[in-house]
Amino acid sequence: MGTSHFYVCDTDAMVNGEIRQVTPPGAGPVAVYRVADAFYATDDTCSHGQALLSEGEVDEDCVVECPWHGGTFDVRTGQALSFPCVLPIRAYPVAVESNKVYLDLDAGTIKP
Repeated sequence: MGTSHFYVCDTDAMVNGEIRQVTPPGAGPVAVYRVADAFYATDDTCSHGQALLSEGEVDEDCVVECPWHGGTFDVRTGQALSFPCVLPIRAYPVAVESNKVYLDLDAGTIKP
């Protein structure tokens, strides 16, 4: 496993619909989501304000709603879906190996 992989938790430590904030060394806060037994990760800070998405809600369609102004993002891509959010957030690949959840910090991208 490369040095850019950051251990989040064991798979059974999160339930569907849960959002967990992690802060890898040298990085800003990252929100990790479990939706329909799959894991996703994005920057935790909303692109519209300084709200933490990990304090919001994620639904079964992989949409997280910001707790401050109700804007939404697709947690799979980081794409902004509804006003007032218009700028995307960084999405990170998530790997599950031996029932452990890892983030690939070097591969995080912002989708146009």
